[in-house]
Amino acid sequence: MRLLPLILLGNLAAAPLVFRNTGPGVAYVGSKTCAGCHPAIYRGYTRTAMGRSITVPDTTLLNSTAVVRNEKLNRDYRVYAENGKLYQSESEYKDGAVLYETAHELAFAIGSGENGISYAVRRGNHLFQASVSYYSLARKWDLSPGFEQTGEGFNRPIYDGCIICHAGRPNVAPGRDGLYEDPPFAEMAIGCEKCHGPGQLHVAERTRGARALPDTSIVNPARLPPRLAEDICMQCHQAGDARVLLPGRDYSDFRPSLPLVRTLAIFGLPQVRKEEDLLEHHSSMKLSKCYRATSGKLSCLTCHDPHEQPTGAKAVSYFRGKCLGCHGEKSCTLSIDARRKQADDCVACHMPKRDIELISHSALTNHRIPARPAAGFTMPEPAANPQIPGLLLLNSSSPASLPLLTRLSAYGELMARAPELQTRYQALLEQARRELPEDPLVLAALGSKALAENRPEAADLLAKAEQKGKASSTTYVNLAEALSRAGRSGDVIAALKRGENSYPYSQPIRKHLILALIRAKQYPQAKEAMERFVQDFPEDSFMRGLLRQVEQGRPQ
Repeated sequence: MRLLPLILLGNLAAAPLVFRNTGPGVAYVGSKTCAGCHPAIYRGYTRTAMGRSITVPDTTLLNSTAVVRNEKLNRDYRVYAENGKLYQSESEYKDGAVLYETAHELAFAIGSGENGISYAVRRGNHLFQASVSYYSLARKWDLSPGFEQTGEGFNRPIYDGCIICHAGRPNVAPGRDGLYEDPPFAEMAIGCEKCHGPGQLHVAERTRGARALPDTSIVNPARLPPRLAEDICMQCHQAGDARVLLPGRDYSDFRPSLPLVRTLAIFGLPQVRKEEDLLEHHSSMKLSKCYRATSGKLSCLTCHDPHEQPTGAKAVSYFRGKCLGCHGEKSCTLSIDARRKQADDCVACHMPKRDIELISHSALTNHRIPARPAAGFTMPEPAANPQIPGLLLLNSSSPASLPLLTRLSAYGELMARAPELQTRYQALLEQARRELPEDPLVLAALGSKALAENRPEAADLLAKAEQKGKASSTTYVNLAEALSRAGRSGDVIAALKRGENSYPYSQPIRKHLILALIRAKQYPQAKEAMERFVQDFPEDSFMRGLLRQVEQGRPQ
């Protein structure tokens, strides 16, 4: 009789568990609540990279004022501490005279410091990436990735699709280009509930002393089928070439133990050579011989324990032990002496760190697990899926039925990189015109197409897109252009003012508004708009020069 519970438990283990905390009505409780019952796990987790993904800026990282000079942009950057807080400044000089200088407090430090730390500045309720980051491997301050190419100053929005993978629970306004609630984060660093799901039900039942077996009040990723467990990891560790939300969903809707593809579709371009597997960890792993040899049983959790992140010699021993779970000592063809010279480190040979061109001074682990050093990998041909010809759906192992809007967005985002997809995009847009004629995304796409073809219905389509839903900043710019072509100058200004109200830090909207005011000969309003623009975007040399001419009485 004592064996009966074990037999029942074995049967339960064989059947997929249905966890009850996946519904939208189950609330989050925060990692500190979890720590009350799991203090040791919590302490260990807070020392991992995920547990330190966002912090308050640490002034001890700065021994003295850091100065970064960029000759291409002709700008100087400083990182300095003042009254216990970190600041960054940006300035430009010409012939010894200051053209502009601006400084911002660093509100949040983003990144654990393994590769580096970037920073967020807060402007009202908007968050923007700071121009300068700290790179741990090089132990130096330098421009944040891409800033040398764009020269955009302190106005690169921290979008919802980015912050969701760096923060525990961001209070972001979806689709509003860096707009957040106050406070911006319900929980800063990635926390327990990111992988285990909302904890309200679990806490309530444990408080009452309920201990059902097995416990389905909170997700245990170790009890999930490998593919569902990997979906938890893939939400952040599989970038793909395009990530498209399903209609009516936002990034915070995903719940562990449910298929990620119900919230987010991750697309890849086939046969595209990737020299760096930057956030392509899952695709890399699936291409490995290890994954194929286990018939797909190898998963992220085979090697990684999210609660523990060993470093140094402990990491070598830890991961070597994982390798020996499948391989024997004789699997390695190197001599014992040769192996000892490399600390008998399996990962150093077969998952080597590689420099990342996209992020200077950084390196990531190669999850392709090559038997010999390899430069990169190529995505395989897509599985037969008539819904998305020419594309891979990376977060589904079987052909999934994707909504029309999701497919339309994917092709629209990728056709600039792969022109052969344009025909498919146009076909989907025509289908959407017939089946979803009132959808704001469809109306905006149809309006943009009509504008490109210089057809008169562009203005009406774009205006209707704004009325039907939350218009993007691009929709406002296109609407203004369509109205201008139609000779409706008063409507142009009104539309751009609505756009500025929704996207106060959109440079294209505000530039178009200034030009529209000038064309309408509303010079005092144009001058006031220029002054506000230069105050918010002092790095814009064109607008600085235009304002200077206006102030000198020489408008062009």
